[in-house]
Amino acid sequence: MNKKTPLLVLTSLVLSTGLLSACGSSETSPAAQPSTDKNVHFLYNFSTNSLDPHVDSSYVPLRAGITETLVRLDEENLTVAPWLAESWESEDGQHWTIDLRDDVIFQNGKPMTGESVKASLERALTESAAIQNALKIDTIEAEGDKLEITTTQPFPEFASELVNPNTAIIDVSEPDIVNKPIGTGPFKLTSFTPGSKLELDRYDEYWAGASPLDSVTFSFNEDANARTLALQSGQVDVVYRPEVESLESLKAIDGMTVESTSTFRVHQMTMNMQRESIKDLNVRRALDALIDRQGIVDTILLGYGESAIGPFLPSLPFAPTYDKSASQSGEEAAVNYLKEAGYTLQNGVMTKDGKPLQLTLLTYSARADLPLIAQVFQSDAKKIGIDVQIRQIDTPEDYMASNRDWDIATYSNLTAPRGDAGYYLNATYHPKGALNFSGSEDPELTAIIDELNLTVDPEKRAELAEKAANYVHDNVLNSFVLHPGTIVAYNGKKIKNWVTTRSEYYMITNKLDVM
Repeated sequence: MNKKTPLLVLTSLVLSTGLLSACGSSETSPAAQPSTDKNVHFLYNFSTNSLDPHVDSSYVPLRAGITETLVRLDEENLTVAPWLAESWESEDGQHWTIDLRDDVIFQNGKPMTGESVKASLERALTESAAIQNALKIDTIEAEGDKLEITTTQPFPEFASELVNPNTAIIDVSEPDIVNKPIGTGPFKLTSFTPGSKLELDRYDEYWAGASPLDSVTFSFNEDANARTLALQSGQVDVVYRPEVESLESLKAIDGMTVESTSTFRVHQMTMNMQRESIKDLNVRRALDALIDRQGIVDTILLGYGESAIGPFLPSLPFAPTYDKSASQSGEEAAVNYLKEAGYTLQNGVMTKDGKPLQLTLLTYSARADLPLIAQVFQSDAKKIGIDVQIRQIDTPEDYMASNRDWDIATYSNLTAPRGDAGYYLNATYHPKGALNFSGSEDPELTAIIDELNLTVDPEKRAELAEKAANYVHDNVLNSFVLHPGTIVAYNGKKIKNWVTTRSEYYMITNKLDVM
């Protein structure tokens, strides 16, 4: 495999012409603007133009410490833990009682009550079809600090779905939720420049204890090289997903800390099951066989990840144990599968019925490794006569949901952010799933997922999750490339109590501090 090298040759001329401008073009340098405030400048890899927490797919309001959900993920135990809700219970999995904290004040000074939480959840259901499908709520009743929720069917994992950042609790009576949501978190928004940054101040009345910081700047830059250079220059303090090839140079800087944590994420090749060529199982098997997983981990991620066979990390209790020896891979295997599909190699072109096999491959730059994976795949496909055209897009969720003019797509998914397989399987393979970009409508798989949704026993749930994952694998409904490590780099001489989470949800907290 030819190694695809990201652009790291960036000169001081580039810096002077605005490479770091996405962190705030109007700001002067810290040296020219001394301050006694305790501030942390965090640089994230996804931008957003809306802070509406019920629809923002970047989950920025929760990640920035503005909003919170009723429950949160205990990442050590892979269980659901209290947050704005103190407790919850259901005897039949359909009728739920949720007891709320009685000491929570919104950032506008209003108390959080059962009625305000009800209004927030109802707005989330109205604004997001994905939340409707995920929560399956029929009715919500509020009395004091208690909610009575009935789901449309018995749904034992209802509480775990409330971890979803799009269920964040906000004061819905505020006039501008898109630009200034009012939540319950440790930081309140003071300004928002869409696509560029948020400025946040400490919320002194935060129920879990006020932050030791005075303020936080939460910036965006989708260029991994620019994020790295911003940290090296001292313009920012913490960078999420710096350029992998810069990590050794970052580690060499005195006081710099670089952390890599395994997460519940998988980079996958999404198959558009509505495209004629992709409908053929042998074509999908051929494309899967072409993916040089370990080579990609070694050359693109430089070892900061592990190759993937299925969607779930092997360490998770519901991840299948695959027989690697049974899998065929490489160019020869791919060609054999294509022969089974009726293709022949003619003058260096893979052809069927006189038509060449041409594929459109979508990718996006916000995750720097995905375009490189696309380039490697394009190169390997060309060797066996497949013409792959790469198309760069900005927001993959919006594009793939609205357009069917593509065959395959590099995409990155959190597969177990609630500590359970149900989220990924429902979102990605159920006909009503919010992330079902492949257009999969497989009755046998849907039946497995529906049974999973009604099952309480953890061992039975794990068994059903394995069955579903094996079905996806055997039918190559999507291909899985690798499980990337989440890499964060920060100024270790300044930053205190940063935690790189596996769920990627909890970033700016009331524990974050400076030396």
